[in-house]
Amino acid sequence: MASPIEQFQIRPVVPIEALGIDASLTNSGVLMLIAVTGIATFLTLTMRRRALVPGRWQSVAEVTYEFVAGMVRENVGLEGRKYFPFIFSLFMFVLFGNMLGMIPYSFTFTSHIIVTFTMAAVVFLGTTIIGFARHGLGFFSFFLPAGTPWFVAPILIPIEVISYFTRPISLSLRLFANMTAGHTLLKVFAGFVVTMGLAGFVPLVFVIALTGLEFLIAFLQAYVFAILSCIYLSDAIHLH
Repeated sequence: MASPIEQFQIRPVVPIEALGIDASLTNSGVLMLIAVTGIATFLTLTMRRRALVPGRWQSVAEVTYEFVAGMVRENVGLEGRKYFPFIFSLFMFVLFGNMLGMIPYSFTFTSHIIVTFTMAAVVFLGTTIIGFARHGLGFFSFFLPAGTPWFVAPILIPIEVISYFTRPISLSLRLFANMTAGHTLLKVFAGFVVTMGLAGFVPLVFVIALTGLEFLIAFLQAYVFAILSCIYLSDAIHLH
């Protein structure tokens, strides 16, 4: 029986080497391209007619759009409208990546920390730049809210600084850990279905139940990633 961890192995699909650097297109890269292509195709085809009375697919696209727009509006406010395209793209990319990983024999690129950390680092650096662009050196007041007693500052400032700089770590680990753990568990129970013979219907029931749960988690993790990005953006714009 194949190892449950084997499904996360990155393999080259199109070997490319330039100046001693391995720039091969991997299975992870292929799935990312498929995710981006799928998102662009879905939104283009569903919104092409722009019918006054939307059909099923146009309704799905509009509901998704309004769902993310409401998320940005509630957590960032009206000033967050200009950042909606980024949050929407982030949500859709993570969602499609998670859902593509549910296809048998596919690959879940969101189960790799390098992918999730890169996305989290972009959010972290972007919100930090926005914070300094809007407030200048006043952005440092984020680490010491107005009205805080002076004797609390030596304790509060280090805590706030550590908390702020661990944001990309916690944001990336949350998505990576959930997707990795879920797919590993599915693989383990699927292995029992084969090895247990006639009694394999018992783990099969668990596989079916876990698959349904994984679809829910795939959506929830995209939502959590997007809403935390909104909260970080709100902190950069409004401070405390």
